[in-house]
Amino acid sequence: MPTILIVGATRGLGASLATAYAASGSIVYATARSATPPGSPSHPNITWIPAIDIAAESAGPALASALPVHAVVDTLVVCAGHFASESFEEPKWAEEVRMYTTGAVGPVFVVQALVAAGKIKTNLGVPGGGEGGAGGKVVLVSSESGSIALRHASEGGGNYAHHASKTALNMVGKLLSLDLAERGIAVAIVHPGFMRTEMTKNVGYDQYWDSGGAVTPDEAATSLIPFIDAFTMAMTGQYWAPRGARDIGTAEAVMGKHLPIPLQLPW
Repeated sequence: MPTILIVGATRGLGASLATAYAASGSIVYATARSATPPGSPSHPNITWIPAIDIAAESAGPALASALPVHAVVDTLVVCAGHFASESFEEPKWAEEVRMYTTGAVGPVFVVQALVAAGKIKTNLGVPGGGEGGAGGKVVLVSSESGSIALRHASEGGGNYAHHASKTALNMVGKLLSLDLAERGIAVAIVHPGFMRTEMTKNVGYDQYWDSGGAVTPDEAATSLIPFIDAFTMAMTGQYWAPRGARDIGTAEAVMGKHLPIPLQLPW
């Protein structure tokens, strides 16, 4: 029975993943920023770990110590994020710091603390281990907005920290993949899809939901889980869109037509 740890599971994609994994029989540990466990999602296979804020330096050690002594994670999914809209006329210092810290700084410290505490499965001590696999998986939820190559003049500028923090997260994922290779831990960097969530609604992106092919978090989770299952060390450190280009408006202009599903994205 796989053990899954989802950082940022109270809503959106994280909540959908927690629900789907639990329903499939996996043991799920799910984090929340609140001091008390949320009432939803709820399932006998979900154990909540409250008071984990990935933007805090203490999050990694706190999470590692909160997991049961016997718990070793097969798959870690980092879903936590923050999105505040910005423009050139109105950049937002405090919001930028929060977006970078949540999106690109926190994941480094969470992954490092969990690995150091032996909480992510490795191939160390496994006969024939090495970089061939047999370790766990780290999945970093990024966005196509973090691709510099896909950024197109038609979309304009603005939203500096949200987009750039995703670019930074992509580099974090690449570097982690190099550091974790000898342990057999594969690192995936994913664009799960343009989603119909409160986060995108709060920044006015709901006006593009229909034209942009936005999907529900449940639909995104349905595509993401089999992609994670099939992800191997041969793909570690790569940047993927499990749903393909269907919700990436600039994909064909940059990458051409008849793009595959799943789609490896350009940096």
